[in-house]
Parts: sequence; C-alpha cells; structure tokens
Amino acid sequence: MGVVHPLADQVELYALDALSPAERAAFEAHLAVCPACAREVRALAPVVSALGANGDDAAPDPAVRRRLLAAVRRSASRSSSTTLAWLATAAAVLAAIGLGIYATQLRARLASTEARLRAAIVRAEVSEQRVGDLQRREDASASMLAVMLAPDVARVELAGQPAAPSASARAYWSRARGLVIDAAHLPPLPAGRTYQLWVLTAQPAPISAGLLRPDATGAASAVFNTPPDIPTPTAMAVTIEPEGGLPAPTGDKYLVGVAH
Repeated sequence: MGVVHPLADQVELYALDALSPAERAAFEAHLAVCPACAREVRALAPVVSALGANGDDAAPDPAVRRRLLAAVRRSASRSSSTTLAWLATAAAVLAAIGLGIYATQLRARLASTEARLRAAIVRAEVSEQRVGDLQRREDASASMLAVMLAPDVARVELAGQPAAPSASARAYWSRARGLVIDAAHLPPLPAGRTYQLWVLTAQPAPISAGLLRPDATGAASAVFNTPPDIPTPTAMAVTIEPEGGLPAPTGDKYLVGVAH
C-alpha cells in the first residue's frame, strides 16, 4: 500500500480551483515537496482544461457546481483512473448544459430577428402608403392645374353666408376638364354631416358636383368631373347635408357665388 499524503484528498479540489486562498497556498507549498501529488495534478490538467472550455460559454449554476465538488470530495479516496473517468463524465454533463443555454440564446436571437423583420415590413408598408398619398396629391394637383389653365376656364368667387361669414372659396370650371374648388375657413362639420357643392344652371334643379371635407383649419380643395353636356353654370353654392350627400340641397347655405 502506498504512502497516504496528508493533503492527498485536496488534489482534485486544487485542480478544479475549488480551494480557499489559505488552503491553496498550503497545498502549493505541499506540491513543492510531494512528487506524487504533483503527478496527480499534472494528470488532471487535460480534463480540467476540457471542463474550462465548456464552462466559458455556459457556466453551471452554483447548485450544479456544489454537487460536482461534493462528488469530487467523495471520490478523493478512489484511484486516479476512476477520478479521471468521473471528470470526463462531468465534462459531458457541462457540455450538455452549454448546449441547452446555446439553444436558448439561439431562440432569443431568432425572436429578435423576427421582431426586426416585422418592424421592417411595417416600415415598408408605411413608406408604400406615403408614396401612394404623395402620388394621389400629385395627381390631384395636376388635375387642378389642368382645369385652371384650360382655354375655356370660368372663375366663380364664393362668399361666406350667415352660417359661415368668414368662409370663402374660389371655383374654376372648364367644360372639357372639370371643376376645381378651393375653400377656406369653413366651420368644423358636426358628426354625420358633410359639405356638398352645387352647380346652378338655367335648369331649375341644382346639380351636385361632389362632397367637401375640410381639414382642421377649415380648408378644403377638390377636383370634380362634370358632365360634358352640363349647361353653363350661372352660380355655385356649398350647403351642409347628411353624410354621403343628397340628390338635392336641403341644408343651410355656407358659400354662394355668381358666375360671370
């Protein structure tokens, strides 16, 4: 039977860096005079390195570490070959823990990537909507300009009525290109109501040109297509009507203008 060294049971704990500072200092002093313990420490170095490589990415929680160290202490009286086999198993356990943590990290990165993708899709949809809005505004501006520059254009100035004394508007009509109106200072609309533009001609019944909905400042601009066979307008008016408009005016007049 070999000689039992007083500090032989601390070889594995020293290799795993599990000794207190005082214990470590005492054991290193012992190593300087004990070739047998020094050989044991050198034999454990490859396994400890494997444990360290797995531990860098995924260190076990304190409870796992305590269980491992307790098992190492229990195995201190066994042979070196048995200890090495156990440490190899411990390395495999730690590797499995590391794979679990890595899988969790991958799932988190995947969720983050999906979130960024959804945000990019939303931004693309918003950009597409903005492009569509700009295109519609450009088309409306081009249509307005075409009416105002038409050779046969007629201009009608509309003045505010008692229901809206501060309101005003200017209308441009071309038989070939349609009707444009640009209004300002219209009062806010009550719920379920809308402004409706009427064209008055020599015929007794007014003709609906279309609906107006002012913005928060009371401004409203619109382009309407009028029938090519419409009689020449003699006047124009804006009334307030139920949402969706009516075939004939029923509400108060807010703007009125006579054609010249």
